[in-house]
Amino acid sequence: MKVGIATVQVPFISGGAEIHARLLKEQLLLRGVEADIISTPFKWYPPRQILDHIKAVELLDLTQVAGQKIDRLITLKFPMYFARHDNKVGWILHQHRQAYELFGGAHSDLHTSREGRRVCKKIRALDSRKLPEHQRLYTNSKNVAKRLKKYNGIDAQALYHPPEDYQQLHCASYQPYILVPGRADDMKRQLLMVEALRQLPGLSLVIIGNSNTPYGEALQQKVLAWGLEKRVEIKGHVSRQEKTQLYANALAVYNGAYEEDYGYITLEAFFAGKLVITHSDSGGPLEFVVDGENGFITEPSATAIAQALKELDTQRAEQLGQAGHRAIAALNLNWDHIIGRLLA
Repeated sequence: MKVGIATVQVPFISGGAEIHARLLKEQLLLRGVEADIISTPFKWYPPRQILDHIKAVELLDLTQVAGQKIDRLITLKFPMYFARHDNKVGWILHQHRQAYELFGGAHSDLHTSREGRRVCKKIRALDSRKLPEHQRLYTNSKNVAKRLKKYNGIDAQALYHPPEDYQQLHCASYQPYILVPGRADDMKRQLLMVEALRQLPGLSLVIIGNSNTPYGEALQQKVLAWGLEKRVEIKGHVSRQEKTQLYANALAVYNGAYEEDYGYITLEAFFAGKLVITHSDSGGPLEFVVDGENGFITEPSATAIAQALKELDTQRAEQLGQAGHRAIAALNLNWDHIIGRLLA
């Protein structure tokens, strides 16, 4: 069986979506399925460029390659779910968010021009009409399924999958640092955790992920301005082995992203037996984090974070972290089940 995995790639930027596609390919190959990732570059500005991308993808005929049939197309991201194939299944990571839940806010510019608003209307109409062309529709989280239902009236089932290296994640100790994983980005809101640290003298932060961004530079400047350079370590990219060790020894893990789709960080933390700090508007993490039981859900402010962590000690961290571990184990995230659904 030959399976294509259809997605898009913003050149020089790699994150959870790219890991998702790679993991899916690896798991298919392990089961004797011939699989490959079919990716196109994506640029979202100016707004009319988005419609050009849609037109280009609609012209893609992915029914065969080199004279051989592609038996199944699994689509992951906008606009590659518009590609032509008579046997495609969607496992939607997210739509073009700037046309949906981000529209009208600081993280979208489509609402600021007539052209942008026209493009937004076109995207929503196309999604509503063409996503049902899939044989079946899944999403990577309930949050993404909820958006599909809210904005497009389309039903889809959440299909959770485990994060990379989940079998190696473990708990070794509870050292007095908060681990802050993820690309430095204003939607990830790492700055809130750094600011909260000013009110938490007994703790330090370890920040990992791509910090070579404008937000990462601003983060570094704030660390220096607030005199926190001895308590905040911005490590940037780390190896998978070092990442596992940092999870293993953290006191807690921060995942404060705004309206996250799924978010590997929460699952990685729970597999490592660590509590998660997240926010009331963080989206995906709220499907797993229960305030006071396996983590803390606070308002998105430094003061609220500091208040939640002020009394946190090793015993409490272990209690909440182990509850998170039990919660994630109960979900029985299983690639056999996932592949079975996608190929049925």
